Amino acid sequence: MFRPIPVAAVLAALLATTPAYSAEAPKPRAAEMAPMSERSLLTRVVPAGSALVAVGARGHVLRSEDGTAWSQVAAPVDVLLTSVFFADARNGWAVGHDASILHSADGGRSWKLQNFQPELNLALLDVLFLDAQHGLAVGAYGLMLETRDGGARWTRLDSPLTQEGLHFNALTRLGDGSLLVVGEEGMMALSRDAGATWERLASPYESSLFAVLASGPTGALVAGLRGNAYRSDDVAAGGWQRVDTGSVQSVFGLAPMPGGSVGMAGLNGFLEVVDSAGRIQPQEWHRAGSPTVTAGHELGAFSHLLAWRGDLLTVGDSGVQRWSSGGP
Repeated sequence: MFRPIPVAAVLAALLATTPAYSAEAPKPRAAEMAPMSERSLLTRVVPAGSALVAVGARGHVLRSEDGTAWSQVAAPVDVLLTSVFFADARNGWAVGHDASILHSADGGRSWKLQNFQPELNLALLDVLFLDAQHGLAVGAYGLMLETRDGGARWTRLDSPLTQEGLHFNALTRLGDGSLLVVGEEGMMALSRDAGATWERLASPYESSLFAVLASGPTGALVAGLRGNAYRSDDVAAGGWQRVDTGSVQSVFGLAPMPGGSVGMAGLNGFLEVVDSAGRIQPQEWHRAGSPTVTAGHELGAFSHLLAWRGDLLTVGDSGVQRWSSGGP
C-alpha cells in the first residue's frame, strides 16, 4: 500500500512523491529566480551565523540579515527542499526531493550540489551535522545517508532500522551527544555512537511523529499528527508524558524559546508555546506589519518556526512571516 511521504502530508504541494525516472535520469535543473519567493511554500528556517536561511518549493533558498527583508539566492536544483542545517556560521546543508543535498560554505550566499539521485524516487526530509565533516541525512522509506568528509562523498547506510522501510521525519542531537530519530508509525530510535548503530525505543504514540527537539542532557519533546505531543527527561528510559496542546491540529515544527519554553507550529495556523513543565501558555500572535492579522486557520499550515529577536518567524505555505505576541 502506498504511504504518502510525511512532509507531503503537511502541505498540499507536498502530497505527491517525486515522479518516476528512467534509468538515464535527467541532470538537475537550477531553481528559477522568483520575484515573490518569500511568499511561496517554505519548509524550514534556521540561523546561519547572524543571518537567516529558509528553504522550500522549487529549490527556493532565501537569505535575510534581519528577518524582515529576504533575498532569493541561486540554487542548483528546482525540486522541493525540505530541511536545512548549519554546522557553523559558514557551512550549511539543505536536503530535499530526488535525494538532493546542497552545501554552502559562505553562510548561505551560494550553494553547490553534493548529491542528486532521482533514480531512487525518494525524498530526504531532514539533515544533521555533528561537526563540519560528519553528517547524516534521513528521509522516506528508510533512506539514511552519511558523510564523514563534509559531503564530498555520501554513503547510503543499511541497518535493521533502515530495512524497516519507515519514513524518517526528523533527527536531532540530544544534550549528551546521542542521536534521536522519529518518524512514521511512532518510530523512535536512539544512537549512542554517532549513527553507527540504532536502538529502537518504545514510543508513546503509534502514528506519525513529525518533529523532535532535544531537552536537557537526555530528554526530548516529540510531536506529530492530530496535536499529539510528548515529553521525557530520559528518552532511553521512556517515561513519556503527554503534552496537552489543546488542539487536534498536526504539529510540524518545534523550536526553543526564551526561558526554557518551546514554540510549536502546525496545520491551520497552529502556533502555541509550551512551558518547561509541559503546559500551554496562551498567546495571541499578531503578524508584523499587519496587527489585525492573528495566527489561525486562514493562514494555512506552518511547517517550522524560529524564535528571532523577541519575535517568532514561521514558514509554511504562505512563505515566511514574522509574529509578535499580544500576551494571554
